[in-house]
Amino acid sequence: MINAAAFARGRVHYGWIVVAVTFLVLLVAAGIRSTPGVLIVPLEREFGWSRAAISLAVSINLLLYGLLGPFAAALMDRFGARRITLAALSVLAVGVGLTTFMRTPWQLDLLWGLVVGVGSGSTATVLGAWISNRWFDRQRGLVMGVLTASTATGQLVFLPILARIVVTSGWRAAALVIAAAAVCAVPLVAVFMRNDPREVALRPFGAPSGGPEPPRPPARAAGAAIQGLAAGLRSRDFWLLAGTFYICGASTNGLIGTHFIPACTEFGIPEVTAAGLLASMGVFDLLGTTVSGWLSDRWNNRYLLCWYYGLRGLSLIFLPVAFGAQLLFLPAAAPSFGPRFAGLVVFAVFYGLDWVATVPPTVRLTADLFGKENAALMFGWIFAAHQLGAATAAFGAGLVHMWLGSYPVAFVTSGALCLCAAGLVLRIGYPGARPAAPLRPVQAGATA
Repeated sequence: MINAAAFARGRVHYGWIVVAVTFLVLLVAAGIRSTPGVLIVPLEREFGWSRAAISLAVSINLLLYGLLGPFAAALMDRFGARRITLAALSVLAVGVGLTTFMRTPWQLDLLWGLVVGVGSGSTATVLGAWISNRWFDRQRGLVMGVLTASTATGQLVFLPILARIVVTSGWRAAALVIAAAAVCAVPLVAVFMRNDPREVALRPFGAPSGGPEPPRPPARAAGAAIQGLAAGLRSRDFWLLAGTFYICGASTNGLIGTHFIPACTEFGIPEVTAAGLLASMGVFDLLGTTVSGWLSDRWNNRYLLCWYYGLRGLSLIFLPVAFGAQLLFLPAAAPSFGPRFAGLVVFAVFYGLDWVATVPPTVRLTADLFGKENAALMFGWIFAAHQLGAATAAFGAGLVHMWLGSYPVAFVTSGALCLCAAGLVLRIGYPGARPAAPLRPVQAGATA
Protein backbone atom coordinates (compact mmCIF):
# COMPACT_ATOMS: atom_id res chain seq x y z
CA MET A 1 0.00 0.00 0.00
CA ILE A 2 1.17 3.53 -0.68
CA ASN A 3 1.66 6.26 1.87
CA ALA A 4 -1.33 8.48 1.07
CA ALA A 5 -0.42 11.02 3.74
CA ALA A 6 2.86 11.73 1.97
CA PHE A 7 0.98 12.63 -1.19
CA ALA A 8 -1.44 14.78 0.79
CA ARG A 9 1.49 16.76 2.21
CA GLY A 10 3.31 16.98 -1.10
CA ARG A 11 2.85 19.24 -4.08
CA VAL A 12 1.15 16.66 -6.31
CA HIS A 13 -2.54 16.16 -5.62
CA TYR A 14 -3.29 12.44 -5.50
CA GLY A 15 -5.98 12.94 -8.13
CA TRP A 16 -3.23 13.28 -10.71
CA ILE A 17 -1.84 9.88 -9.66
CA VAL A 18 -5.29 8.39 -10.19
CA VAL A 19 -5.46 10.11 -13.60
CA ALA A 20 -2.10 8.59 -14.57
CA VAL A 21 -3.24 5.07 -13.63
CA THR A 22 -6.56 5.56 -15.40
CA PHE A 23 -4.73 6.84 -18.48
CA LEU A 24 -2.67 3.64 -18.54
CA VAL A 25 -5.75 1.43 -18.19
CA LEU A 26 -7.57 3.24 -20.97
CA LEU A 27 -4.42 3.11 -23.11
CA VAL A 28 -4.26 -0.69 -22.81
CA ALA A 29 -8.00 -1.02 -23.45
CA ALA A 30 -7.64 1.22 -26.52
CA GLY A 31 -4.82 -0.97 -27.82
CA ILE A 32 -7.03 -4.03 -27.47
CA ARG A 33 -9.97 -2.32 -29.19
CA SER A 34 -7.79 -1.19 -32.12
CA THR A 35 -6.41 -4.69 -32.73
CA PRO A 36 -9.23 -5.96 -35.04
CA GLY A 37 -8.11 -3.53 -37.73
CA VAL A 38 -4.79 -5.40 -37.86
CA LEU A 39 -6.37 -8.87 -37.68
CA ILE A 40 -9.03 -8.67 -40.41
CA VAL A 41 -6.73 -9.48 -43.34
CA PRO A 42 -4.76 -12.26 -41.54
CA LEU A 43 -8.01 -13.95 -40.44
CA GLU A 44 -9.33 -13.76 -44.01
CA ARG A 45 -6.16 -15.39 -45.30
CA GLU A 46 -5.94 -18.18 -42.70
CA PHE A 47 -9.58 -19.19 -42.30
CA GLY A 48 -11.19 -17.91 -45.49
CA TRP A 49 -13.83 -16.00 -43.50
CA SER A 50 -15.61 -13.16 -45.26
CA ARG A 51 -14.98 -9.57 -44.22
CA ALA A 52 -18.64 -9.26 -43.24
CA ALA A 53 -18.34 -12.30 -40.92
CA ILE A 54 -15.26 -10.86 -39.19
CA SER A 55 -16.88 -7.44 -39.00
CA LEU A 56 -19.86 -8.99 -37.18
CA ALA A 57 -17.62 -9.96 -34.24
CA VAL A 58 -16.15 -6.44 -34.19
CA SER A 59 -19.68 -5.04 -34.28
CA ILE A 60 -20.73 -7.13 -31.26
CA ASN A 61 -17.63 -5.96 -29.41
CA LEU A 62 -18.31 -2.30 -30.14
CA LEU A 63 -21.98 -2.62 -29.21
CA LEU A 64 -21.22 -4.21 -25.83
CA TYR A 65 -18.46 -1.68 -25.27
CA GLY A 66 -21.11 1.02 -25.38
CA LEU A 67 -24.11 -0.72 -23.81
CA LEU A 68 -22.21 -1.76 -20.69
CA GLY A 69 -21.00 1.79 -19.99
CA PRO A 70 -24.06 2.95 -17.99
CA PHE A 71 -24.10 -0.25 -15.93
CA ALA A 72 -20.35 0.03 -15.37
CA ALA A 73 -20.86 3.58 -14.06
CA ALA A 74 -23.60 2.38 -11.70
CA LEU A 75 -21.40 -0.49 -10.50
CA MET A 76 -18.52 1.95 -9.94
CA ASP A 77 -20.84 4.03 -7.75
CA ARG A 78 -21.74 0.84 -5.84
CA PHE A 79 -18.37 -0.95 -5.59
CA GLY A 80 -15.79 1.64 -6.64
CA ALA A 81 -13.80 2.07 -9.85
CA ARG A 82 -10.86 0.08 -8.49
CA ARG A 83 -12.73 -3.24 -8.20
CA ILE A 84 -14.55 -2.85 -11.51
CA THR A 85 -11.34 -1.95 -13.36
CA LEU A 86 -9.47 -4.94 -11.92
CA ALA A 87 -12.28 -7.28 -12.96
CA ALA A 88 -12.41 -5.75 -16.45
CA LEU A 89 -8.66 -6.10 -17.05
CA SER A 90 -8.82 -9.76 -15.99
CA VAL A 91 -11.69 -10.46 -18.39
CA LEU A 92 -9.82 -8.72 -21.23
CA ALA A 93 -6.66 -10.74 -20.65
CA VAL A 94 -8.55 -14.06 -20.61
CA GLY A 95 -10.74 -13.24 -23.61
CA VAL A 96 -7.90 -12.01 -25.84
CA GLY A 97 -5.66 -14.91 -24.84
CA LEU A 98 -8.29 -17.51 -25.70
CA THR A 99 -8.74 -16.09 -29.22
CA THR A 100 -5.48 -17.81 -30.18
CA PHE A 101 -7.31 -21.16 -29.97
CA MET A 102 -10.37 -20.25 -32.10
CA ARG A 103 -11.15 -22.10 -35.30
CA THR A 104 -14.69 -21.03 -36.31
CA PRO A 105 -16.52 -17.70 -36.76
CA TRP A 106 -18.84 -18.35 -33.80
CA GLN A 107 -15.79 -18.62 -31.55
CA LEU A 108 -14.63 -15.24 -32.84
CA ASP A 109 -18.08 -13.82 -32.06
CA LEU A 110 -18.01 -15.36 -28.57
CA LEU A 111 -14.47 -14.38 -27.58
CA TRP A 112 -13.70 -11.15 -29.41
CA GLY A 113 -17.32 -10.09 -29.61
CA LEU A 114 -18.82 -11.07 -26.25
CA VAL A 115 -16.00 -11.62 -23.74
CA VAL A 116 -13.66 -8.84 -24.91
CA GLY A 117 -16.70 -6.61 -25.43
CA VAL A 118 -17.73 -7.07 -21.79
CA GLY A 119 -14.20 -6.33 -20.56
CA SER A 120 -13.72 -3.26 -22.74
CA GLY A 121 -17.21 -2.00 -21.90
CA SER A 122 -16.26 -1.93 -18.24
CA THR A 123 -13.20 0.22 -18.98
CA ALA A 124 -15.02 2.47 -21.43
CA THR A 125 -14.77 6.25 -21.69
CA VAL A 126 -17.28 6.35 -18.84
CA LEU A 127 -14.37 5.47 -16.52
CA GLY A 128 -12.68 8.73 -17.50
CA ALA A 129 -15.91 10.66 -16.87
CA TRP A 130 -16.30 8.96 -13.47
CA ILE A 131 -12.73 9.80 -12.41
CA SER A 132 -12.77 13.40 -13.66
CA ASN A 133 -16.02 14.23 -11.88
CA ARG A 134 -15.13 12.37 -8.67
CA TRP A 135 -11.57 13.68 -8.23
CA PHE A 136 -11.67 17.16 -9.77
CA ASP A 137 -13.64 20.32 -9.07
CA ARG A 138 -11.55 22.42 -11.47
CA GLN A 139 -9.97 21.47 -14.80
CA ARG A 140 -12.46 18.65 -15.35
CA GLY A 141 -12.49 19.37 -19.08
CA LEU A 142 -8.70 19.17 -19.30
CA VAL A 143 -8.65 15.90 -17.34
CA MET A 144 -11.34 14.42 -19.55
CA GLY A 145 -9.41 15.52 -22.61
CA VAL A 146 -6.22 13.84 -21.37
CA LEU A 147 -8.04 10.61 -20.48
CA THR A 148 -9.89 10.57 -23.78
CA ALA A 149 -6.57 11.08 -25.56
CA SER A 150 -5.44 7.74 -24.12
CA THR A 151 -7.41 6.16 -26.97
CA ALA A 152 -5.09 7.86 -29.43
CA THR A 153 -2.02 7.01 -27.40
CA GLY A 154 -2.99 3.35 -27.17
CA GLN A 155 -3.42 3.28 -30.91
CA LEU A 156 -0.09 5.04 -31.37
CA VAL A 157 1.75 2.62 -29.07
CA PHE A 158 0.18 -0.68 -30.09
CA LEU A 159 -0.81 -0.54 -33.78
CA PRO A 160 2.65 -0.37 -35.44
CA ILE A 161 4.00 -2.97 -33.03
CA LEU A 162 1.06 -5.32 -33.56
CA ALA A 163 1.18 -4.91 -37.34
CA ARG A 164 4.86 -5.81 -37.41
CA ILE A 165 4.29 -8.80 -35.10
CA VAL A 166 1.48 -10.01 -37.38
CA VAL A 167 3.77 -9.80 -40.41
CA THR A 168 6.77 -11.46 -38.73
CA SER A 169 5.21 -13.88 -36.21
CA GLY A 170 1.52 -14.19 -37.00
CA TRP A 171 -1.70 -12.82 -35.54
CA ARG A 172 -1.67 -15.17 -32.53
CA ALA A 173 1.57 -13.65 -31.25
CA ALA A 174 0.02 -10.20 -31.54
CA ALA A 175 -3.01 -11.34 -29.51
CA LEU A 176 -0.75 -12.70 -26.76
CA VAL A 177 1.15 -9.39 -26.59
CA ILE A 178 -1.96 -7.33 -25.88
CA ALA A 179 -3.24 -9.96 -23.42
CA ALA A 180 0.06 -9.60 -21.54
CA ALA A 181 -0.35 -5.80 -21.53
CA ALA A 182 -3.71 -6.19 -19.75
CA VAL A 183 -2.13 -8.50 -17.17
CA CYS A 184 0.69 -6.01 -16.49
CA ALA A 185 -1.82 -3.22 -15.77
CA VAL A 186 -3.54 -5.21 -12.99
CA PRO A 187 -0.95 -4.65 -10.20
CA LEU A 188 -0.72 -0.92 -10.94
CA VAL A 189 -4.48 -0.55 -10.49
CA ALA A 190 -4.43 -2.69 -7.35
CA VAL A 191 -1.69 -0.59 -5.72
CA PHE A 192 -2.38 2.98 -6.88
CA MET A 193 -6.05 3.35 -7.83
CA ARG A 194 -8.37 4.98 -5.26
CA ASN A 195 -12.09 5.56 -5.55
CA ASP A 196 -12.57 8.85 -3.72
CA PRO A 197 -10.39 11.73 -2.44
CA ARG A 198 -11.63 10.97 1.09
CA GLU A 199 -9.74 7.68 0.99
CA VAL A 200 -6.48 9.65 1.04
CA ALA A 201 -7.79 12.45 3.30
CA LEU A 202 -8.10 14.96 0.46
CA ARG A 203 -10.74 17.07 -1.22
CA PRO A 204 -11.28 17.06 -5.00
CA PHE A 205 -8.64 19.05 -6.84
CA GLY A 206 -9.60 22.72 -6.90
CA ALA A 207 -12.34 22.41 -4.26
CA PRO A 208 -12.11 25.26 -1.70
CA SER A 209 -10.61 24.07 1.56
CA GLY A 210 -13.04 26.01 3.71
CA GLY A 211 -16.16 25.09 1.78
CA PRO A 212 -18.73 22.46 2.69
CA GLU A 213 -17.80 18.81 2.29
CA PRO A 214 -18.80 17.68 -1.21
CA PRO A 215 -21.61 15.11 -1.06
CA ARG A 216 -20.86 11.51 -1.83
CA PRO A 217 -22.56 10.32 -5.02
CA PRO A 218 -25.13 7.65 -4.17
CA ALA A 219 -24.01 4.01 -4.16
CA ARG A 220 -26.34 3.07 -6.97
CA ALA A 221 -27.36 -0.38 -7.97
CA ALA A 222 -27.38 -1.34 -11.62
CA GLY A 223 -31.10 -0.54 -11.74
CA ALA A 224 -30.20 3.14 -11.52
CA ALA A 225 -28.85 2.87 -15.06
CA ILE A 226 -32.34 2.03 -16.31
CA GLN A 227 -33.78 4.90 -14.28
CA GLY A 228 -31.28 7.29 -15.84
CA LEU A 229 -32.12 6.08 -19.35
CA ALA A 230 -35.87 6.43 -18.76
CA ALA A 231 -35.40 10.01 -17.58
CA GLY A 232 -32.98 10.85 -20.37
CA LEU A 233 -35.43 9.68 -23.02
CA ARG A 234 -37.80 12.42 -21.84
CA SER A 235 -35.21 15.11 -22.62
CA ARG A 236 -34.70 16.54 -26.09
CA ASP A 237 -31.11 17.42 -25.19
CA PHE A 238 -30.42 13.77 -24.38
CA TRP A 239 -31.69 12.73 -27.81
CA LEU A 240 -29.52 15.37 -29.48
CA LEU A 241 -26.42 14.36 -27.53
CA ALA A 242 -27.04 10.65 -28.12
CA GLY A 243 -27.93 11.10 -31.79
CA THR A 244 -24.87 13.15 -32.65
CA PHE A 245 -22.66 10.79 -30.64
CA TYR A 246 -24.14 7.89 -32.64
CA ILE A 247 -22.77 9.61 -35.74
CA CYS A 248 -19.47 10.18 -33.93
CA GLY A 249 -19.09 6.44 -33.30
CA ALA A 250 -20.11 5.53 -36.83
CA SER A 251 -17.44 7.84 -38.27
CA THR A 252 -14.57 6.80 -35.97
CA ASN A 253 -14.29 3.40 -34.22
CA GLY A 254 -16.73 1.63 -36.49
CA LEU A 255 -15.49 2.87 -39.86
CA ILE A 256 -11.91 4.17 -39.74
CA GLY A 257 -10.78 2.20 -36.67
CA THR A 258 -12.02 -1.08 -38.17
CA HIS A 259 -11.70 -0.71 -41.94
CA PHE A 260 -8.92 1.81 -42.66
CA ILE A 261 -6.10 -0.76 -42.72
CA PRO A 262 -7.99 -3.24 -44.95
CA ALA A 263 -8.87 -0.35 -47.28
CA CYS A 264 -5.20 0.62 -47.52
CA THR A 265 -4.11 -2.92 -48.39
CA GLU A 266 -6.48 -2.93 -51.36
CA PHE A 267 -4.48 -0.05 -52.84
CA GLY A 268 -1.17 -1.83 -52.37
CA ILE A 269 -0.18 -0.07 -49.16
CA PRO A 270 1.56 -2.61 -46.85
CA GLU A 271 -0.16 -3.44 -43.56
CA VAL A 272 2.69 -2.06 -41.45
CA THR A 273 2.61 1.23 -43.38
CA ALA A 274 -1.19 1.41 -43.07
CA ALA A 275 -0.95 0.74 -39.34
CA GLY A 276 1.63 3.51 -39.10
CA LEU A 277 -0.77 5.91 -40.81
CA LEU A 278 -3.55 4.96 -38.40
CA ALA A 279 -1.17 5.37 -35.48
CA SER A 280 -0.10 8.79 -36.79
CA MET A 281 -3.72 9.86 -36.49
CA GLY A 282 -3.26 9.02 -32.83
CA VAL A 283 -0.43 11.53 -32.57
CA PHE A 284 -2.64 14.34 -33.85
CA ASP A 285 -5.62 13.03 -31.88
CA LEU A 286 -3.57 13.17 -28.69
CA LEU A 287 -2.89 16.84 -29.38
CA GLY A 288 -6.40 17.65 -30.61
CA THR A 289 -8.26 15.96 -27.78
CA THR A 290 -6.07 17.47 -25.05
CA VAL A 291 -6.57 20.94 -26.54
CA SER A 292 -10.29 20.18 -26.89
CA GLY A 293 -10.47 19.44 -23.16
CA TRP A 294 -8.76 22.76 -22.40
CA LEU A 295 -11.14 24.60 -24.75
CA SER A 296 -14.22 22.91 -23.27
CA ASP A 297 -13.50 24.67 -19.96
CA ARG A 298 -13.46 28.06 -21.72
CA TRP A 299 -15.61 28.12 -24.87
CA ASN A 300 -19.19 27.29 -25.80
CA ASN A 301 -19.18 23.52 -26.19
CA ARG A 302 -21.95 23.50 -28.80
CA TYR A 303 -19.81 25.60 -31.15
CA LEU A 304 -16.80 23.37 -30.52
CA LEU A 305 -18.81 20.29 -31.47
CA CYS A 306 -20.11 22.02 -34.59
CA TRP A 307 -16.56 22.66 -35.77
CA TYR A 308 -15.40 19.15 -34.92
CA TYR A 309 -18.20 17.35 -36.76
CA GLY A 310 -17.97 19.69 -39.73
CA LEU A 311 -14.23 19.21 -40.21
CA ARG A 312 -14.52 15.45 -39.73
CA GLY A 313 -17.26 15.26 -42.34
CA LEU A 314 -15.17 17.12 -44.91
CA SER A 315 -12.13 14.94 -44.22
CA LEU A 316 -14.14 11.71 -44.72
CA ILE A 317 -15.56 12.98 -48.00
CA PHE A 318 -11.97 13.73 -49.07
CA LEU A 319 -10.70 10.25 -48.11
CA PRO A 320 -11.78 8.44 -51.34
CA VAL A 321 -9.96 11.14 -53.31
CA ALA A 322 -6.85 10.53 -51.19
CA PHE A 323 -7.10 6.82 -52.01
CA GLY A 324 -7.35 7.66 -55.71
CA ALA A 325 -11.04 6.81 -56.08
CA GLN A 326 -13.44 8.95 -58.06
CA LEU A 327 -15.52 9.71 -54.95
CA LEU A 328 -17.92 6.75 -55.01
CA PHE A 329 -16.16 4.33 -57.35
CA LEU A 330 -12.67 2.98 -57.79
CA PRO A 331 -10.81 4.18 -60.90
CA ALA A 332 -9.74 1.79 -63.57
CA ALA A 333 -6.13 2.24 -62.50
CA ALA A 334 -5.17 3.57 -59.09
CA PRO A 335 -2.60 6.40 -59.04
CA SER A 336 0.98 5.71 -58.01
CA PHE A 337 1.88 5.10 -54.40
CA GLY A 338 3.47 8.53 -53.88
CA PRO A 339 0.44 10.77 -54.54
CA ARG A 340 -1.86 8.39 -52.67
CA PHE A 341 0.40 8.33 -49.63
CA ALA A 342 0.68 12.13 -49.62
CA GLY A 343 -3.11 12.45 -49.73
CA LEU A 344 -3.50 9.95 -46.90
CA VAL A 345 -1.01 11.90 -44.79
CA VAL A 346 -3.15 15.03 -45.26
CA PHE A 347 -6.22 13.02 -44.23
CA ALA A 348 -4.40 11.60 -41.19
CA VAL A 349 -3.56 15.11 -39.95
CA PHE A 350 -7.02 16.67 -40.31
CA TYR A 351 -9.02 13.61 -39.31
CA GLY A 352 -6.68 12.78 -36.44
CA LEU A 353 -6.97 16.22 -34.86
CA ASP A 354 -10.62 15.64 -33.99
CA TRP A 355 -10.92 11.83 -33.87
CA VAL A 356 -12.22 11.88 -30.29
CA ALA A 357 -12.04 15.64 -29.68
CA THR A 358 -15.83 15.49 -29.44
CA VAL A 359 -15.69 13.68 -26.09
CA PRO A 360 -14.67 16.49 -23.67
CA PRO A 361 -17.36 18.94 -24.89
CA THR A 362 -19.98 16.17 -24.84
CA VAL A 363 -19.06 15.18 -21.28
CA ARG A 364 -19.08 18.83 -20.21
CA LEU A 365 -22.53 19.40 -21.73
CA THR A 366 -23.80 16.22 -20.07
CA ALA A 367 -22.57 17.38 -16.66
CA ASP A 368 -24.06 20.85 -17.11
CA LEU A 369 -27.44 19.53 -18.26
CA PHE A 370 -27.86 16.56 -15.91
CA GLY A 371 -25.69 17.46 -12.89
CA LYS A 372 -22.05 16.64 -12.19
CA GLU A 373 -22.90 13.74 -9.87
CA ASN A 374 -25.00 12.15 -12.63
CA ALA A 375 -22.58 12.88 -15.48
CA ALA A 376 -20.88 9.46 -15.61
CA LEU A 377 -24.15 7.55 -15.62
CA MET A 378 -25.87 9.74 -18.21
CA PHE A 379 -22.76 9.94 -20.38
CA GLY A 380 -22.68 6.16 -20.21
CA TRP A 381 -25.99 6.04 -22.11
CA ILE A 382 -24.87 8.73 -24.54
CA PHE A 383 -21.70 6.74 -25.12
CA ALA A 384 -23.84 3.63 -25.68
CA ALA A 385 -25.36 5.47 -28.64
CA HIS A 386 -21.80 6.20 -29.82
CA GLN A 387 -20.95 2.50 -29.81
CA LEU A 388 -24.26 1.56 -31.42
CA GLY A 389 -23.20 3.83 -34.27
CA ALA A 390 -19.75 2.24 -34.28
CA ALA A 391 -21.25 -1.26 -34.41
CA THR A 392 -23.56 -0.25 -37.25
CA ALA A 393 -20.71 1.21 -39.28
CA ALA A 394 -18.32 -1.69 -38.60
CA PHE A 395 -20.80 -4.27 -39.88
CA GLY A 396 -22.37 -2.00 -42.49
CA ALA A 397 -19.03 -1.08 -44.09
CA GLY A 398 -18.22 -4.80 -44.24
CA LEU A 399 -21.48 -5.42 -46.09
CA VAL A 400 -20.87 -2.48 -48.45
CA HIS A 401 -17.45 -3.90 -49.24
CA MET A 402 -18.94 -7.36 -49.87
CA TRP A 403 -21.57 -5.89 -52.24
CA LEU A 404 -19.50 -3.26 -54.07
CA GLY A 405 -15.95 -4.50 -53.56
CA SER A 406 -14.78 -1.13 -52.18
CA TYR A 407 -15.25 1.39 -49.36
CA PRO A 408 -15.80 4.87 -50.94
CA VAL A 409 -19.60 4.77 -50.55
CA ALA A 410 -19.20 4.05 -46.83
CA PHE A 411 -16.67 6.89 -46.40
CA VAL A 412 -18.77 9.51 -48.19
CA THR A 413 -21.98 8.48 -46.42
CA SER A 414 -20.28 8.80 -43.05
CA GLY A 415 -18.92 12.22 -43.99
CA ALA A 416 -22.39 13.44 -44.94
CA LEU A 417 -23.78 12.26 -41.59
CA CYS A 418 -21.06 14.24 -39.79
CA LEU A 419 -22.13 17.39 -41.60
CA CYS A 420 -25.70 16.76 -40.38
CA ALA A 421 -24.40 16.34 -36.82
CA ALA A 422 -22.62 19.71 -37.08
CA GLY A 423 -26.01 21.36 -37.43
CA LEU A 424 -27.80 19.27 -34.80
CA VAL A 425 -25.36 20.06 -31.97
CA LEU A 426 -26.27 23.75 -32.18
CA ARG A 427 -29.75 22.83 -30.89
CA ILE A 428 -28.42 21.31 -27.64
CA GLY A 429 -29.53 23.40 -24.68
CA TYR A 430 -31.43 25.74 -26.99
CA PRO A 431 -34.26 27.71 -25.31
CA GLY A 432 -37.44 25.68 -25.37
CA ALA A 433 -35.74 22.34 -24.73
CA ARG A 434 -37.61 20.03 -22.41
CA PRO A 435 -36.05 20.06 -18.90
CA ALA A 436 -33.55 17.28 -18.20
CA ALA A 437 -34.10 15.82 -14.74
CA PRO A 438 -32.83 12.23 -14.59
CA LEU A 439 -31.95 11.87 -10.93
CA ARG A 440 -32.40 15.33 -9.48
CA PRO A 441 -33.88 18.60 -10.81
CA VAL A 442 -31.57 20.26 -13.29
CA GLN A 443 -32.01 23.69 -14.81
CA ALA A 444 -33.25 23.36 -18.37
CA GLY A 445 -31.15 24.62 -21.22
CA ALA A 446 -27.87 24.90 -19.27
CA THR A 447 -24.83 25.02 -21.48
CA ALA A 448 -21.11 25.43 -21.03
